[in-house]
Amino acid sequence: MKSKVYTLTGDKGTTSLVGGQRVAKDDIRVEAYGTVDELNAHIGQVVHAIKGEDPDVDKLLFMVQNKLFNIGAYLATEQTDAESPVYGLKEDDIKAVEAMIDRLDENLPPMRGFILPGGCSAAVLCDLCRTVTRRAERRVVTLAAQKPLNPMAQRFLNRLSDFFFILARHCNVSHNIQEVLWDKSI
Repeated sequence: MKSKVYTLTGDKGTTSLVGGQRVAKDDIRVEAYGTVDELNAHIGQVVHAIKGEDPDVDKLLFMVQNKLFNIGAYLATEQTDAESPVYGLKEDDIKAVEAMIDRLDENLPPMRGFILPGGCSAAVLCDLCRTVTRRAERRVVTLAAQKPLNPMAQRFLNRLSDFFFILARHCNVSHNIQEVLWDKSI
């Protein structure tokens, strides 16, 4: 028998964490894993927009989406201490993101100022991912100030915001679209 998508248990503004504890839907823990989930949906748009242009980027984005599911499950679970591991998230995952940042950045022109979000549609999607990643990181920082959390999740998110900034630049450069610099005099 198929399970129903709707359970009616959230109709009064609460939801269940992993383990069954009920919390308000605007609880910081729900905000944190909900923003990670939102980020994953935006990454799905990036995957669709650039699929096949660079198989290594495709592979990294697939890894990132899976790691974000792991982080979401971790955030949806009450932790007893900050040493509790984030299942499936390793230091090598952060290093893989850093390596891709370095690889993509090698072919980019030096920055001459602050770059406005925009350009080709893939770059715009990367800019959205960057800003949602930063919001997810802020939510995790707020949660970590209240509850014990392994800092690796926050480090992974921090690196992802850098990655999406570089990927946006890479998309524009690879599509011959000129970056637009912030003009503070306008």
